Parts: sequence; C-alpha cells; structure tokens
Amino acid sequence: MPCLFVSAMAFAQTSVSGYVYEDSNKNQKKENREKGIEGVAVSNGVQVVVTDKNGRYSLPIQENQTVFVIKPSGYMTPVNNNNLPQYYYQYKPKGSPAYFKYKGTAPTGELPKEINFALNKQNESKNFDILVFGDPQPYTEKELDYFRRGIVNEVKNTKKNAVLGISLGDLVGDNLSLQKPYADVMKEIGLPWYNVMGNHDMNYDAKEDLFSDETFEFNFGPANYSFNYGNVHFIILDDILYPDPRDGKGYWGGFREDQLTFVENDLKQVDKNKLVVVSFHIPLDHKNEDNFRDADRQKLFDFLTPFQNVLILSAHTHIQQQIFYGKQAGWNGSKDLHEYNVGTTCGDWYSGTPDEAGLPTSTMRDGTSKGYSFISFTDNQYKVRYKTAGKPEDYQIKLYVPDVIPFLSKTSAKILANFFMGSKKDKVEYRIDNGGWEAMEYDETIDPNFALSVFKWDTTQTLFPGRRPSNPEMSKHIWTAGFPKKLALGKHKVEVRATDMYGNPFSASEEFEVKEPIIIP
Repeated sequence: MPCLFVSAMAFAQTSVSGYVYEDSNKNQKKENREKGIEGVAVSNGVQVVVTDKNGRYSLPIQENQTVFVIKPSGYMTPVNNNNLPQYYYQYKPKGSPAYFKYKGTAPTGELPKEINFALNKQNESKNFDILVFGDPQPYTEKELDYFRRGIVNEVKNTKKNAVLGISLGDLVGDNLSLQKPYADVMKEIGLPWYNVMGNHDMNYDAKEDLFSDETFEFNFGPANYSFNYGNVHFIILDDILYPDPRDGKGYWGGFREDQLTFVENDLKQVDKNKLVVVSFHIPLDHKNEDNFRDADRQKLFDFLTPFQNVLILSAHTHIQQQIFYGKQAGWNGSKDLHEYNVGTTCGDWYSGTPDEAGLPTSTMRDGTSKGYSFISFTDNQYKVRYKTAGKPEDYQIKLYVPDVIPFLSKTSAKILANFFMGSKKDKVEYRIDNGGWEAMEYDETIDPNFALSVFKWDTTQTLFPGRRPSNPEMSKHIWTAGFPKKLALGKHKVEVRATDMYGNPFSASEEFEVKEPIIIP
C-alpha cells in the first residue's frame, strides 16, 4: 500500500475526496503550507475528474475500486524501495478473497476522510527514452536468476537516457510468489518502473475477472491506469478476460465495460496533440476473434481515432512483429495504427543450450534473439530500436548463408536475412563481392538458423543440458535472395543492408565458398 496521508476519520462510503498537492518536504503528508495542484486528473478506474484551483477532487467510490492520480507532465509521484510508483489507494474494505492460493490485499477497512496524492516537480524534456520489456516470465528462482544475469545486469549499463520502464505482462510464470522477488530484481535498474498484467500473473482461483488480478494489485498497484511524461500520454490496461466469459475456462483477450469506460473518460482529458501509447499484454488480433474480442478492439479504436499519433505496445506471443491496422481492420484514424508486438526478455521461455555464462540461448520461435527495446520520443513522435541481449547495438540482422555452393550449377539454396525489427514495409537489399545492390524478397517463412538449433536436439545421441526449444514458427521479418549462377571458384562475401521504418540503416555480412561439384560416377 502506498504511503499516502489518510485521516482516521471516516465518512459515508459512497464518495472519496482529497487533494493532489506539491509535497515540498517529500514526507508524503499534506501539510497546511503545501499547496494543491490545479488541473490534475484523478480516477477511480472508471470516472475521471480534474482537481479544482485548490487541488481538490471528489469521486464516487465502490468496494474493490482503486483511486489513483494520473501523473501530469512535469511532476513525479513518490516511488517505493523497488522504484514502483506510488500513486494509488486501494479500497478493499473486506480485502482480497481469503480462499486464494496467493496472497492479495488485506482488508483496508473504512474509507478515510481524505485521500491525498503527493507530487514533486521534475524536469521533463519532450525528448526522452523509455525501456520496454516483454515477458520476463520466470517460473522458478533459477529462471529469475537467468533474467537478472541475462537482462537486468546488462540494462543497468545500457539504459543511457531512459527515464522509466514498462514490463508488458507475464512478469512471472504462474508462481505469483515470485512477483515480489521480480520487483526486487527490477529495482537494480534504478528507474521508475510501470508494470502490465499478463495472463501468467493472474489468480487462477478467481471466479470472475474483476478478482483475477488481486495479487498483482497487491504487489504493483492497479492493473488499469495512466500517466503522462513530456508530450506523451501512457495508458496501461489488463486485456485478459478470465475466466473466459464464453465457457468459463481459460482466458480471452478483451476488456470489461468498466475498463473501456475508463479509457473513454481518460482520453477526454488528453490534449489531441499528444502521442498516446497504450500498453497491454495480448495483441489486438483482428484476424481471429478466438484470440481477442472484436467488439472490445473496435471500441478502443473508436476512442483513439481522434488522436493523430498513437502507438500500441503488446507482448505475449514470444515472437516479434510489426502490425499495422487500417480501415479493413476497423481503424479509421488519419494514418495506419502501429502495434509493436515486442520480443521477450525470456526469449523462448529460457530454452536452448546454455552459453559460456550458463544462460540459455532462448532464441524466439521466429528467429528473433531474446532482448529488450528502447523507445525514443521526440515531442509526439517515436522511434523504436531493439537490443539483443549480449550483442552489440548494431546487431539487428542475422543471416543464413550456406557455407558452400557448387560451381557452375543451379542451386535451390537461398540467402536469408532475419531483420528482427523489420516489417513488409521495409527495404532490404543484398550484394555479393561489392557488386550492385539488389532487392531481397519479403517471405514469411521459418528461420533456418533457429530450425537447425531445434533439430539438433532431435538428432543428438546424448541429451543436452537445459530444455529443447519450441518448434519454429513463421517469421514476419525474413527476406530471401538466390545465388548468381556463375560465381567463380573460391571465397565470396554476401552483404545485406536494411532500412527500418524510421530511416535507420543496418547491415550484416557472411562469407561462403564456391567449390567444384562432386560428380557421381
């Protein structure tokens, strides 16, 4: 529970009020000399109101709602010892369901007379970076240690100008007792960190969706909230419906009505000139309603349509892809809506042979190396770059090139380039031996490097340490090209260059050899 000043006096539990104030001595207690801040949004997870000239707000309140301040630009909320922002008060007079396997919130009792939110001024440039993690998802303490050593220890040195971070759900893998240890690991990064609810962060004991995030809320705060930084408005949502309303089993991508009402009311307070970044776990799959409820996606689209600049962030799939929505998908904005389905920090669930440091290779099923992302904001525009864990920043393309091809003979062998951040909109070219650059052909296919890494597990006579990787999946960012028919005998070099959607150039190269074919007598 955040350290907020609350009076011992209680009143009728139908409304809540208090102040948003500048906490000049940073003791998180409102004192008479500390002034309220006008024009700050406060929400109960459904309605959104704005503080008056004295910094005062008032909202209706029901049991199991969370009251929270929506951080305005130029201010910061307090953070706790784990760098988790403290901006909310959970009103759970009876506490979380007692029969849950994993602990939730203890009974909060009667509603305080006032709930006040402390803010502190901070300098916020409109040009800033954030870190984005997909699915840390450790199932055990050993896997949490893989995450710490493979990702967090590196990020501490590569975070550079990042001002905050977001983890896009599946913070842990079903074992909710690991949520607090996960937070303990994350504090080492040293940045305010915002967390998204994932389907492996749920209380499976819940009989209705409203209570599926009780342990998450206890450890991290509300699963639906928003905040501002610079000229960007961030919205965080739990987009997992559990139990699945269709049959009471499993889960379904979508939103409850109260969540959609919150988004609608929240966006009414947001300047249309801002960039809106919406983060959740399950991607907005517009091709298969079995994965995401169509009506909910359409309502979200409708609420976002008035904004010129919108970015969607999701994870969940353990692949990486750039998705663009147009009118055919129900998006009616002035330009295509971009959803960046982020690659995961656990890669393919900590699978594969260990490296020299004892960390699983864990390449994703589409051939994307495990890693994390930076988003650079310039006013209301953005650029994304992906950082492969343990590799240089310019490692953005992995090539598949046969080691040897025959001389003066047709070959069906191909050159393949896996451009991790690529989409079919991007330009990828190749050349051999400093010849002319030629376009490669976009092809949704399996990454052969990853396929080989899987098949060696099936052909070994001695078991490898660790876990077999998952089977390959079609990649959304592979380009192919053939070999010229008359390459000279000897060594040759193939180079590939790619330009991403933001105009950034990347390159990679490999050598191969042309040999005389062996003639079968």
